[in-house]
Amino acid sequence: MKLAKKLIAVLALLPGLAFAAEGGFPLEPAPKRSDLSSLQNGAKLFINHCLNCHSASSMRYNRLRDLGLSEEQIKNNLLFSQDKVGGMMTTAMRPDDAKAWFGAVPPDLSVIARAKSSPAGSGADYLYTYLRTFYKDDNRPTGWNNMVLPNVAMPHVMWQQQGVRQAKFQEVADPHEQGKTVHKFVGFETVTPGTMSPQEFDTATADLVAYLSWMAEPAQDQRKKLGVIVLLFLSIFAFLAWRLNESYWKEVK
Repeated sequence: MKLAKKLIAVLALLPGLAFAAEGGFPLEPAPKRSDLSSLQNGAKLFINHCLNCHSASSMRYNRLRDLGLSEEQIKNNLLFSQDKVGGMMTTAMRPDDAKAWFGAVPPDLSVIARAKSSPAGSGADYLYTYLRTFYKDDNRPTGWNNMVLPNVAMPHVMWQQQGVRQAKFQEVADPHEQGKTVHKFVGFETVTPGTMSPQEFDTATADLVAYLSWMAEPAQDQRKKLGVIVLLFLSIFAFLAWRLNESYWKEVK
């Protein structure tokens, strides 16, 4: 019994330990953007910047019709690695090449927004903070590092939009051990400005994250609407059952 309790406690702590292993950087809440124009812009950013290395093998291009796009628009503007609108979102990069270039095969992003959920925040919060905290690091093979995922293998694919930044650290006393110091992050310093202002880049990142969240479960809006209908039905049914019960027992009393 004691062993079972210890095992449950360890399992409960695993998500938090995983987050701490990835730097422990505080996550910033992702803006809620669910309008079609934002999701369409997010789809464009995903296909132009993410799909070069990552796949989304559980998503078909024609599912973008749910975002208000016609098959003609999808084919003319978003279809680069496939010749059929009904094809899967796959990358042209071979796994062997990806492993040689980045040290690991880039993960599939079909459900990344759900996979990255943790006690520290939702998957959208993780992705929003992650995509906005890249900084220049000449000690890394790609020349880039990340605050949320230190020693990341992925380069900053949107550096032209955000610009080049350096992370500033400060030596401070270790609060847990006397006599030792630790590196404390104190902010970013812009080296080269990007093509977007910081506000524009944050908005574009929020659109991309909104699309990744939608792609993880395209039917989530329908599910929520159906859930409301079911709850209303159950409420009406419960009221009718209560009145019927009152009517039945009134005669018995």
